[in-house]
Amino acid sequence: MNMKSPDQKPRSIWRMALHRLAKNRIALLSACILLTMLLVAAFAPLIAPQNPNAVNIMMPHDPPSSAHWLGTDESGRDIVSRLIVGARASMIVGLVSMVISISIGVAIGGTAGFLGGWIDAILMRFTDGMMAIPYFFLVLIVVAVFGTSFQNIVMVIGATSWMVVARIVRSEVIRFRNYEFVTAAQSIGASSPRILLRHVLPHTSSSIIVAATFGVANAILLESALSYLGLGIQQPTASWGNMLSNSQAYLFDNPILPLYPGLLILVVVLSFNFLGDALRDALDPQYKEGSL
Repeated sequence: MNMKSPDQKPRSIWRMALHRLAKNRIALLSACILLTMLLVAAFAPLIAPQNPNAVNIMMPHDPPSSAHWLGTDESGRDIVSRLIVGARASMIVGLVSMVISISIGVAIGGTAGFLGGWIDAILMRFTDGMMAIPYFFLVLIVVAVFGTSFQNIVMVIGATSWMVVARIVRSEVIRFRNYEFVTAAQSIGASSPRILLRHVLPHTSSSIIVAATFGVANAILLESALSYLGLGIQQPTASWGNMLSNSQAYLFDNPILPLYPGLLILVVVLSFNFLGDALRDALDPQYKEGSL
């Protein structure tokens, strides 16, 4: 039996979560992959060995060489450079869309859960109505109507993917709003917005972080699907989705061409999902040390 010394301070939930994550090798590998991808996206113009948009019609589908490590595409553009720059587009779409969806979801879910009553009923019925609409087709319609610019794609994905976050935050806020620290804050005259922002929402941060992790993966997949259908990020800007879409017409000329962006999408999305699962377990208050 392990006995704690009297001087030993209890560890915070975040320190315990980090300790649990350190034991999960899949989570650590996923975190390393994602950190690498984020660094590649951040410094893409400096890392890319060549101009990703430089066309050389004399070298279409050139095999891998010292000049082009993975060869060239149908227009003679360097594949490695386009993959690196495409990482920036895909990661920006995923991260910014996630921030937008989390912001909307936290605002709606937090307000509904804390105030309750008719406000809760209206906001949740609106959320249920949004969830009833097929998500992918809603995004297709909005993008088709308002255009396929980079800004529109990010805004559309973020503004149509907040519903799950809202329901999660609402349930967490309902759980915490009757705690004694909320009653104490109300007794000294703190306003409802202050109590919600300063005292209640911080207790939902673990659930929000997990939802954000899965949200980035879903946004990257959705952007890839839109680009594959020709409604996502447009040429000549490179993204993994439009690289995958363009390569399908040249399967017989260069069958390995779609493999590169497809594998990157698969690895990044799986890494976000594995990390999200690990975070959910690590931040679970019912977690037991011997369960890993």
